[in-house]
Amino acid sequence: MVDVHISLAGRGDRTTRIYRQLRDAIVDGRLRAGSRLPPSRELAGTLAVSRTTVTAAYERLIAEGFLTGRVGAGTFVRPVPTAPGGAPAAPREGVRPRAIWRQLAAEPAPDASPATYDFRVGVPDPDLFPLATWRRLVAAELRATTLRRPPYTESAGLPALRAAIARHLALSRSVRAGADDVVVTQGAQQAIDLLGRVLVEPGDRVAVEDPGYLPARQALRALGARLTGVPVDGEGIDVTALPDDARLVYVTPSHQFPLGVAMSPARRHALLDWAGRHGAVIVEDDYDSEFRYGARPLDPLQSLDTAGRVVYVGSFAKTMAPMLRLGFLVAPASLIPALHAARRVADWYGDPVVAGAMARFIDEGLLARHVRRAQRTYATRREALLTALDRRFGDRLSVVPSAAGLHVAARLTEPDPDLGARLAAAARQGVAVDPLDRFCTNENRQQGLALGFGTVPADQIDDGIHRLADALRDRPGPR
Repeated sequence: MVDVHISLAGRGDRTTRIYRQLRDAIVDGRLRAGSRLPPSRELAGTLAVSRTTVTAAYERLIAEGFLTGRVGAGTFVRPVPTAPGGAPAAPREGVRPRAIWRQLAAEPAPDASPATYDFRVGVPDPDLFPLATWRRLVAAELRATTLRRPPYTESAGLPALRAAIARHLALSRSVRAGADDVVVTQGAQQAIDLLGRVLVEPGDRVAVEDPGYLPARQALRALGARLTGVPVDGEGIDVTALPDDARLVYVTPSHQFPLGVAMSPARRHALLDWAGRHGAVIVEDDYDSEFRYGARPLDPLQSLDTAGRVVYVGSFAKTMAPMLRLGFLVAPASLIPALHAARRVADWYGDPVVAGAMARFIDEGLLARHVRRAQRTYATRREALLTALDRRFGDRLSVVPSAAGLHVAARLTEPDPDLGARLAAAARQGVAVDPLDRFCTNENRQQGLALGFGTVPADQIDDGIHRLADALRDRPGPR
C-alpha cells in the first residue's frame, strides 16, 4: 500500500480535489499500475474528511478506468497510458549555485558506457572480487548488535577497521601509523575533500601534478583553492617548479597518475625539504601501488617524513571494488581532531557493516591473499598489453616505463591533430581508451594514451589493441 499526499487547498469541492490529485498521480506515473491505495476509511481519517467524500472520488476513478476494486483486497491502480513527460519536474529557474559549481558541471563527466575492449584507467576486474567470502563476512556483521551500536559516535570510522588498516599499511607499505592516526572515509575522494576542508582557505595556492588526477583537482577547486599545475618528468614532480606560496602539494609518488613513473628517492627528499622550508602540507595519494611488477617498492613519503608534513591517502577501490566506497587517510596527530570534526560535519560516519566486513577481511589475511592472486592475473594482462602495443604500434608510441598499478601510459612519437576523432572512431568499434591530454592542463598538453588493463582478459588484449591501432592510422593493417 502506498502513501499518497493529497492537499485539500484550492478551489472545488473536496471530492473533486481528491479525484484530480489521484488521477494526475496515475497519469504522470507517480502512482504505478498495481499500487494499492489506502482504504477509504484510512484516507478519510488522514485528511479529516468524511469517508463518503473519499469513496465518491474512488468510485469516479473506478468508473473512468483508473482504479479497480478487488473484494477483500482493496483498491488498486489499473494500467493506463501515462503522460509523455512523466512526473512533474521541479522549476527550471530559481536559485543559482556558486560560479565554480557551474564550471564543474560544464566539464564532461567520465564516460561510463560499456565497451567490448575497455582500456580506460582505474577500473579493477569485478570478476576477481571475492564475492562468496565477502557475502559471508557481511552476513556475519549484519546482525542485531550492529543495529544497536550507538549512532553518530564513530566519525573517524569503525575502531576495528582503523586498527586493521594501520597494521596492513605497516606491513605492506612501511607506513608509520596506529589506529588513532587513521580516518576511514567514503573512498579516497572524500579523504581529499576532508583534507581540503581542514587545510585550504579560499584563495590558497595548491600545487598539483601536471598531468594529474582530475577528481582531486576538482575537489580542491570546489573548495576555492587556486591550482597550479607542476610538470612531471621521469623522476616525478619537478620540485624546482613548485610555487613558493603553495599551501598544499598533491602528489602520486608511487605510481604517478597517469604517467606511471615512480618519484625518485632524491626527488622525495627534495619535496620533503621544500615542504619543511615553506610550511606546506604534502598529500600523498598511494592509489594503486599494491600491484607491483618486479621493482622493489620505494618507501612512501609518509615513512620518510620526520616533521609531520605528509598525509597519506589510499582506498580499497583498486584492490577490492569501487562500489565499497572505502578509503582512508593517515594524518599527523595535530590534524586528527579537525579531521574528525570535518568527517562528522560531512556525513557523520560510514557504513558499519561494510567496515566490519573489511576489518575481518584484513585480519583473517584474506586481503593479502586476494591481492597476491589478483596481481598474478594483472601481471599477465600487463605483459600482454605491452607486447600488443609493441606489435601493433611499433615506434609510433613510446611507452612510459612503470612498475606498478593497473594502467600504462604511452606518448605519441609524432603529433596527430585528429587524435580525438580517431579515438571516437575506436569507441564506436567497441574500444575505449583515455587520451593522455585529458589529464593535462592547457599549458602542458601531451598527446598519448593511458591504457588500463584491469578488465580486459589477456587473450583479448591483442585484438583490442589491433582495433585501436587501426583507428589511429589512415588505413587498416594486416591482422
